[in-house]
Amino acid sequence: MAEIGYCVKCKSKKEMKDAQKVTMKNKREAMKGKCATCGTGMYKIVK
Repeated sequence: MAEIGYCVKCKSKKEMKDAQKVTMKNKREAMKGKCATCGTGMYKIVK
């Protein structure tokens, strides 16, 4: 399943390429990847 996030460069919701689950300093989980269209870094907090 492809993860969907908001790209600030494209200004719309896009699919994340190479998405990886990471843990932030406050112990919350997030998805980190790149925009499939422009390649800008994307970050999405998940439950």
